[in-house]
Amino acid sequence: MTPRLLVAGVGNIFLADDAFGPEVIRALARRPLPPEVRVRDYGIRGMDLAYALLDGYDTAVLVDTARHGHPPGTLFLIEAEPPGGDVVPEAHGMDPAKVLALAAHLGEEPLPRVLVLACEPQVLPDGDEDLLPGLSAPVAQAVPRTVDALHTLIPALLADPRAPAPPLGCPVESGPPHPAALPGTAAG
Repeated sequence: MTPRLLVAGVGNIFLADDAFGPEVIRALARRPLPPEVRVRDYGIRGMDLAYALLDGYDTAVLVDTARHGHPPGTLFLIEAEPPGGDVVPEAHGMDPAKVLALAAHLGEEPLPRVLVLACEPQVLPDGDEDLLPGLSAPVAQAVPRTVDALHTLIPALLADPRAPAPPLGCPVESGPPHPAALPGTAAG
């Protein structure tokens, strides 16, 4: 069966809470998603993810951390904006906006719908610190909640790739009713 949906973990496993995406992908190995879904850990390989976005998926869900001012461990769903001309494509790195711009630059077909299932981090080095492996407690506690959210969100997206998502930046636990708004998704 050809995968119709991509779930991509992104982040650096050596930089504290930035490892959230790869940790969620590891946890999904114990609770696999349907066969129509390709699940991959892209880590910090932005070029690989850009090319993957051109593989004909209806939808892509990126699992990452993002600072939005919520309590650490809060999950929220963001609908990515199509890349604009003000975002410069970059072949090195994993800034999601730059990866989308690179994919748009590389391909002739429209990109899939891209959602970001994000977790508010507690510890993200600013680049000057040494390596900090391991998730903070609130972000580690969000990993199983994220797996639960994906197991609800993905079937809805397979049924309708354009299923509505909460408003940009709105936490799933306080947003309008949505398939990803599961009991227990609030920061604990």
